[in-house]
Amino acid sequence: MRPTVLRRTTVAAAVTTTLAGLTVAAALPAAAEPQHPSGPGPVDVQLLALNDFHGALEPPSGSGGRVQTGPDPDGGGAATAPTVDAGGAEYLDTQLAALAEEQRKDNTITVAAGDLIGASPLLSAAFHDEPTIEALGLAGLDYASVGNHEFDEGSAELLRIQDGGCHPVDGCVDGTPYEGAAFQYLSANAFVTETGEPLLPPYAVHRVQGVEIGFIGMTLEGTGQIVSQQGVAGLEFADEVATADRYAAELQAQGVEAIVVLLHEGGTQSGPEAWDVDGCAGLTGPIVDIATGMSDAIDVVVSGHTHQAYNCLLDGKVVTSAGSNGRLVTDIDLQLDGRTGDVIHETATADNVVVERTVAADPEQTALIARYREVLGPIAAEVVGSVAVDLTRAQEDPLDGAESTLGNVIADAQFAATDDEQGAVAAFMNPGGVRADLAAGEVTYEEAFTVQPFANNLVTLDLTGAQLNCLLEQQYQVGRVLYVSDGVRYQVDPAGTPAAAGADPCTGTRVPDASLQIGGAPVTADETYRVTVNNFLAGGGDGFSVLTGGTNPVTGAIDLDAFTAYLGADSPVPAPALDRITRVG
Repeated sequence: MRPTVLRRTTVAAAVTTTLAGLTVAAALPAAAEPQHPSGPGPVDVQLLALNDFHGALEPPSGSGGRVQTGPDPDGGGAATAPTVDAGGAEYLDTQLAALAEEQRKDNTITVAAGDLIGASPLLSAAFHDEPTIEALGLAGLDYASVGNHEFDEGSAELLRIQDGGCHPVDGCVDGTPYEGAAFQYLSANAFVTETGEPLLPPYAVHRVQGVEIGFIGMTLEGTGQIVSQQGVAGLEFADEVATADRYAAELQAQGVEAIVVLLHEGGTQSGPEAWDVDGCAGLTGPIVDIATGMSDAIDVVVSGHTHQAYNCLLDGKVVTSAGSNGRLVTDIDLQLDGRTGDVIHETATADNVVVERTVAADPEQTALIARYREVLGPIAAEVVGSVAVDLTRAQEDPLDGAESTLGNVIADAQFAATDDEQGAVAAFMNPGGVRADLAAGEVTYEEAFTVQPFANNLVTLDLTGAQLNCLLEQQYQVGRVLYVSDGVRYQVDPAGTPAAAGADPCTGTRVPDASLQIGGAPVTADETYRVTVNNFLAGGGDGFSVLTGGTNPVTGAIDLDAFTAYLGADSPVPAPALDRITRVG
């Protein structure tokens, strides 16, 4: 079904958050007899939604801290389009409170669609993201689905984040007890392999003026392929549609007819109107098939993962996403039938509201940030090097010639850390591991950490020339093109055909084998080459299974250490040319 935009025609109302009547479901709750209120009038409910916060307590910098507000008048793309600065916990909290106050009723529920933590700036990551959980609790968050990054440090750590307690290795880093999350994480499709039960409650039921609303929380089914194997050990991830339908039926059996899915999977707008954060222009991606495939019992899908913003009506369901880094809040207004408890679809409205930094900063969030900033100490401000110009993650084309200045620098840094030490002749870096831009000038340790926050080890291993060619083809099978170090050159044929999903990646024809060169010499199929990747890729992360066939692996430095050493060795670092991947024709 063709997605359509769901635009609000009036300013939506909002309310202060309540946990009154909150019920978190057990993994397999017993069915209850349906209970419906008898009142004839509709019940107004407001959902305030966010996703992919990634520990952005302080206003994020670069493109991750701006929102495009209109089309580019010169036609040059997003780089010259009008934008506003947005995001930061102090302003997010204020915006949430303002939206809730508009409704002047106690009917607001604040929700999130995963990746609230993980891939976080140093201010949050240094404390195992406890500051972010505390900040979101202060902001009134009620329920959140898990996302793939919630599993970065493993399931035991996620349970600690939910329930509280000091970190088992680092203790209570800030010197105070960690009480756990004030909101409830939901993980309907993340199952413990040993027991077959969800790791966390699959859903929660929230009562508003006698009417119950069910919230089902899920991460994407492919979480096991995009998180390190240590992070997802002992877990299995189920199909999103089947899981949502299963628990929607369970909720209906209890008499819950208003059902919201919080899903960490999403889509992307396309075309000239794709900049519109409140639009639904040419929406593509997994969310389209997932939302249309779900049971009609589901009324709203709050999505995420792609860091994009949209506001759609898909197969009768309200489907939204609020970008990333707390730059937007989705304000969803629903009316529930006072007799049946179901959503009155004709009156549903939604808005993506920009979290501008022109509003007053919330004082509690300001104090929280200041406290953790003081504990963090001077290491954050230590200068590790400098860059001559802005280095960005921006890619002119995500697949054909997918280079960026910052991505190339990081690949070069990893090669420099392992060429003499491990005999590497090339390095490959996954774009998802590059998390922020770098502005021209001095680079602090904190800024470098924000770019490379995962603390992955570098792994140097042997691959044959044939395996390298298969690796390049696998890029187009999984939809992610790796950054390559200087000295690697190859061509991409847009007319070529990627290998089918699940097929041998070597059957793809996007990269002519004869075009691959390392150090100016053609790569031959039976020759052995030592290449460097991070341990996430070496374990087959992002779907790069070819790398698991490498031999003689040697684990080296942390990627961040390699990056900071490279920045300091030859400052200011210039922007490398984007000439490592070229198109045929």
